[in-house]
Amino acid sequence: MNDAKELAGQVALITGGGRGIGRGIALELESAGAEVAVAARTREQVEDVAAEVAGLAIEADVTYEDEVERMVEETERELGPIDLLVANAGVGNEPNPLWESDIDEWWQVFEVNVRGVYLTVRAVLPGMIDRGSGRIVITGSGAAYLPGSRSIAYSASKAAVNRLGETLAGAVREHGISVFVISPGLVQTEMTKKFGEDAPWTPPELAPKLVRALASGRADALTGRYIHAEHDDIDDLIARAGEIVDKDLNAIRLQR
Repeated sequence: MNDAKELAGQVALITGGGRGIGRGIALELESAGAEVAVAARTREQVEDVAAEVAGLAIEADVTYEDEVERMVEETERELGPIDLLVANAGVGNEPNPLWESDIDEWWQVFEVNVRGVYLTVRAVLPGMIDRGSGRIVITGSGAAYLPGSRSIAYSASKAAVNRLGETLAGAVREHGISVFVISPGLVQTEMTKKFGEDAPWTPPELAPKLVRALASGRADALTGRYIHAEHDDIDDLIARAGEIVDKDLNAIRLQR
């Protein structure tokens, strides 16, 4: 079956869309027929990506409420109501010992990775609730739960984002809105190049393909679940959605 335009008529807003994973998601969604707005702090980058997808470029810093509100308003004015938010903007930090870290740099990770998600989601939800539909995809990370991470700020911020996404899903399900937290895996980007060429890199196309599947609505029964782009087969998860919900799988839980 040719599903090349399965997202025709949908409007998608992607934060952190100027490069790396965000750029890949923009290209994938546009190829499926969505109208795409890409937002980031660097105008040149978002303009380049927007040109690639014939979409809308928005320069915005997701840590500022007024800029986030302007970003959402501009998207809806130029493209229409937002059907899909991909809250992808994020930053890392050097894994220095906490007692040697710079306080402001450490907190900036939370400003972008947690406050940025909160502000962006908060801005799009009223419209989605009014329309009774919408999907939100939040970029999480295995650093939220995997052992061995050395970046305390990044790992803690992504753990917060995971919990934000799961609890939000429960709060908005009755309004016809689905929320997912995804891990793109270890993708080679500007932020991850410090891991070196021999790291177990994840193919960069997997996260965009996962977001495309979530945008299609086929996985709405999995709202609130954590989905890994490399280690989870989304079609398998969809087929087992009832079991996954009943057994509380694809969730980060304490085991005793």
